Amino acid sequence: MTLSLILAFLISFAVAVAVGKVYIPWLRKIKAGQEIKTNGPTWHMGKTGTPTMGGVIFIAGITVACLSVGFKPMLDGDFAHIFVLLFALVFGAIGFLDDWEKLRKKTNLGLSAKAKFLLQLVAALAFVLLLRKLGYIRTTLYVPFWNVELYIPEALYFALAAFIIVGTVNAVNITDGVDGLATGTSLPVCFFFVTVTFYAGQRYLAMGIFASAMLGGLMGFLVYNFNPAKVFMGDTGSLFLGGAIAALAFTYDMPLILITLGIVYIWETLSDIIQVTYFKLTHGKRVFKMAPFHHHLEMGGWTGKKWSEKELFVLFTSVSLVFAIISFVGIYNRFQIG
Repeated sequence: MTLSLILAFLISFAVAVAVGKVYIPWLRKIKAGQEIKTNGPTWHMGKTGTPTMGGVIFIAGITVACLSVGFKPMLDGDFAHIFVLLFALVFGAIGFLDDWEKLRKKTNLGLSAKAKFLLQLVAALAFVLLLRKLGYIRTTLYVPFWNVELYIPEALYFALAAFIIVGTVNAVNITDGVDGLATGTSLPVCFFFVTVTFYAGQRYLAMGIFASAMLGGLMGFLVYNFNPAKVFMGDTGSLFLGGAIAALAFTYDMPLILITLGIVYIWETLSDIIQVTYFKLTHGKRVFKMAPFHHHLEMGGWTGKKWSEKELFVLFTSVSLVFAIISFVGIYNRFQIG
């Protein structure tokens, strides 16, 4: 099992690095450059024209690793990693449509919010229904740290599941605001699932292969996405990434772990909600200099220190790592580890 997880990581990493060397120059050639929001930090305007839709780089690595290293589990009848991959690809496709609209219109506005929400909601419900039909999930809700399971009426479970999936996908998307931020924040999340697989046993091998492939693919992508970024993941990458993380949480049958495991994504989203709500209620006053929170720090909010993109990467990745460790403690007894 250990060898399979290592191979999935290495293959995905190597494919991502190789694809990036060819794909990024091609994006430049077709002028697939990102338009930067004018209401953001002024120094971000220098990034205008940086290629977007770079998520294809790590998606390629993950796909190759799943189909190669994950071939034996498929022969044994375990297709969990393929279900997760297909689900994430559906969200990646929604993101691709959004990116394509932005490139076509030469603006930062792609699909309408309503269209994206409906597409995501349909995809989420279809995935949960499929997992339920195939026996990967039950209508009980595992509560981390307390190590108990709560029975949830099926209809309520599906509604909650759709909320968690769509919320996770959009939270990851919001976090993708400065060079390498969503990538770095997601690395400890992937490592968490790999670690769970390693200790929980062979029955989670297929999902572990996907998680390890995602870890390797993101590491390979980071070669090009670290500040100063040569390419952005775009909605193609961020929606795929959010879909994959949510899908893993459900296939491991512990979606509530995302409360701690995805704390950075949640805080980024909450900062956005708080800002908009407070702005409307007070007719123009703000809690943060700019939302989401990484822009607040970037612009010197609260302390006056203006965080660089590299410093934000280290901060957010470190916080994510700490909460990945906390999350592991929270599910330690679930699999009778040790």
